[in-house]
Amino acid sequence: MPRKRWWIGGTVAIMVIATVLYPWPWLAVREGSQWRYAFPGWEGTSFTLRWTHSVEKEDWEEWFEVSEGGAIEITGTRFKTFGAGVPASAGKETHLEDGWVVMTGIDRVVDPLAVQAAPAEHYRMRYAGHMFALSHASPPPIYTFSVRRAPLWRVLPALVRPWLS
Repeated sequence: MPRKRWWIGGTVAIMVIATVLYPWPWLAVREGSQWRYAFPGWEGTSFTLRWTHSVEKEDWEEWFEVSEGGAIEITGTRFKTFGAGVPASAGKETHLEDGWVVMTGIDRVVDPLAVQAAPAEHYRMRYAGHMFALSHASPPPIYTFSVRRAPLWRVLPALVRPWLS
């Protein structure tokens, strides 16, 4: 019986150590060199950035996904009004949906992705059905989104931070 407990305890300890020390892929949201947020960043992981356009005062969204090689790709966008610099179409399909212009199939690598989250533009990130605020007081932070491999112990504060705010 003691041998069986030792075997189970040893197996659990090895699993815990491996989980904590193994470099997993993380969707890292960094402000400078500091990890602000971290989310699991496996291939196929998707997230959305949403903000209020500074001139049009309408929300815009861009959809992103982690590609097979671990790079971030923009897959689509949606917005309500056209302005200077906005293409008439992008990607594989452009259509109207509930008052939004929707462009899908863009599939362009944008890694690393840099965003200046100005407070007036109310930047938010949607991940796994949850919305996280990115904008905060001046000066507006510049966030860099990328997939980084790191052990759990290294990203734990950034992994917990979005759920506490």
